[in-house]
Amino acid sequence: MTIGQVVIRDAEHSDTDAVRAVLEDAYAEYEQLMSKERWEAYKVSIANSLTDPNVKVRLVAEEGGVILGSVYLYDTSDAAYGLPELNIHGPIMRLLAVTRRARGRGIAAALAAESIERSRAWGASHLHLHTSDMMQSAVRLYERLGFERTEEKDIVKGDSSIVKSYRLQLLKAERSIGGNR
Repeated sequence: MTIGQVVIRDAEHSDTDAVRAVLEDAYAEYEQLMSKERWEAYKVSIANSLTDPNVKVRLVAEEGGVILGSVYLYDTSDAAYGLPELNIHGPIMRLLAVTRRARGRGIAAALAAESIERSRAWGASHLHLHTSDMMQSAVRLYERLGFERTEEKDIVKGDSSIVKSYRLQLLKAERSIGGNR
């Protein structure tokens, strides 16, 4: 997928340091909104994601040899979060990130669109994600793309904070022949 000069492609092993830089830059804005302990745990989670063998697909947005954004796709809630009890057995989009200097150009939407297309190609009926209230611009993007809240799949942290679940229906129900119109 290409938007302007930006190409969305599968990440390569050689992209790891650039993806780390994107994630650190993109998520740094939330440091002041979290407790020190929560921020440190979040940074460890981000660092671990770079080599997480449970990631099904890593996508990057590249322009002129520079990585501007990335996103990961996982198969299940167990693979994504170590939470089989969420009972999500389909793709989960995680860690969608765009460098702060490249925002406002549609890169996040393009990464999400490619995630949606990949999920459809796998035959998935839904694409899931989790986010928090502090990420308001991300929430607006997800809602604009058609993601809907699924409170029953929320993650409640030990400090009682909630990581909100969203789901996008990928396969539309077929209309029954002769049914009500």
